[in-house]
Amino acid sequence: MGGHGGMEEDLVPRSGLRLELIPAAGLHGVGWRRLPGNAWRALRGLVQAAGLVRRLRPGALLVTGGYVGVPVALAARMYRVPILMFVPDIEPALALRVIGRFAERIALVADDSRRYLPSRAASMTTGYPVREDLLNAERLGARAQAGWRDDDFVLLVLGGSRGARSINRALLGCLPDLLPEVHVVHVSGTLDWAEVEQAAKSLPAEIRSRYHPKAYVHEAMGSVLAAADLVVSRAGASVLGEYPLFGLPAVLVPYPHAWRYQKVNADYLVRCGAALLLEDEALATELGPIVLELKANPSRLSAMRLLSARLARSDAADRIAREFISLAITEGARA
Repeated sequence: MGGHGGMEEDLVPRSGLRLELIPAAGLHGVGWRRLPGNAWRALRGLVQAAGLVRRLRPGALLVTGGYVGVPVALAARMYRVPILMFVPDIEPALALRVIGRFAERIALVADDSRRYLPSRAASMTTGYPVREDLLNAERLGARAQAGWRDDDFVLLVLGGSRGARSINRALLGCLPDLLPEVHVVHVSGTLDWAEVEQAAKSLPAEIRSRYHPKAYVHEAMGSVLAAADLVVSRAGASVLGEYPLFGLPAVLVPYPHAWRYQKVNADYLVRCGAALLLEDEALATELGPIVLELKANPSRLSAMRLLSARLARSDAADRIAREFISLAITEGARA
């Protein structure tokens, strides 16, 4: 189940799974002009979710964030369907804090999340689940496929599926300084792709071949991550699982125009020694120097790589699946 307008509208059907879209909207912190419409959408979502739960009679419900989770979880509660809640960020969003009050079990990426949840919650630390194709990616094969030697330094810059404009433009501004020293794989997202293409064409011929821009990768993400020596990106929940899986040191730039979830994620990886934090407003002046400083300090990068790898939980998806099945069987036997 998902909400209208989310990435799942494309990704779920593509994977061959059935998708049910539930109306949902936030109520907390919403201005009075939007509040009636959001309340009506939330009520419609609850009614639709209740009908869906009543029809399917699931043995258990797995919920993981977003406003759409609240009406679905409430509907599950009405029909006594047990709930396993997965918290993908270090700090759970408001919707998950609400659901966490009546979820039977809670799965966490890291122990740090416990301080945000009710003390009575039956929680376990599972790690962040990653796609199976990422588990199969390996460094030497990915580099050989791209034509890079093992001693080539590869910087990966991720702008997200649509694009992080400040990261994209800061990178384009320092490419002339970076490319003599490093290969740059730049996944820009779709919004800035025309600008990225134009910038690539304007690079001097002697360094142009070291710049590898892409609008978007999905199936190839494992190879891209495996080949990299350093990554620059926002600090969404996936960084907590994907970067440690590859022991990948990171420069994290939390998105500044939203609640603090990305900042909390970044702070966690920084405390663990796996990442550096770079504020969005400092990108234009500091991105290039930070990358070159890290490249010139292999012992520091090696330490970051080891500390990042210590956080990896390659079995997270299996652990969550086992917990989910156990919940359905245990609660079903009690019913």
